[in-house]
Amino acid sequence: MGRMKFICDAERCIECNGCVTACKNEHEVPWGVNRRRVVTINDGVIGQEKSMSVACMHCSDAPCMAVCPVDCFYRTDEGVVLHDKDVCIGCGYCSYACPFGAPQFPANGTFGLRGKMDKCTFCAGGPEENGSQAEFEKYGRNRLSEGKLPACAEQCSTKALLAGDGDVIADIFRTRVVRRGNGSEVWGWGTAYGQPPHPDAKAPEAEKKS
Repeated sequence: MGRMKFICDAERCIECNGCVTACKNEHEVPWGVNRRRVVTINDGVIGQEKSMSVACMHCSDAPCMAVCPVDCFYRTDEGVVLHDKDVCIGCGYCSYACPFGAPQFPANGTFGLRGKMDKCTFCAGGPEENGSQAEFEKYGRNRLSEGKLPACAEQCSTKALLAGDGDVIADIFRTRVVRRGNGSEVWGWGTAYGQPPHPDAKAPEAEKKS
């Protein structure tokens, strides 16, 4: 059985926030909670602006699972990381541990008073019976049990956000990278280290002008 994963292609994301809207609408996410958000770096800088849709990445070795003192997290057979709100105590440890800022809380203030944690479920619901009203009220719609992909990815107008079997979407992204023909620079080596990793890689614009 495949492991479900997200990949966001920063070369295609146009910061339309369609994924954010689709998620909130599909699951009736309460005001103030964003299971998915779009992050933009170098905002307004011509030629350098990049956007990416971010949510729970359903890590294979999830740090939120490691730090939760009540073990409210669990992983499904498809590799989706979910949590049980009936067990969650709202301590906030998962919020500090997650590198993506996925855990959300319905209220501000001291942890323990913010309410139960909420996060992206990969549209896979929760521990309640699939498709039940109880499941929807706590976790939103269970699209995976209906044979559908997450609403955010299905609504992405540029197909920047991919969701599904990790091997399949990795192949799709790999094909895109090869077709772009930017060599190893497409992986961001020039951005990270200031120079191309190999002589045949395209040099960054700053180096070409010097």
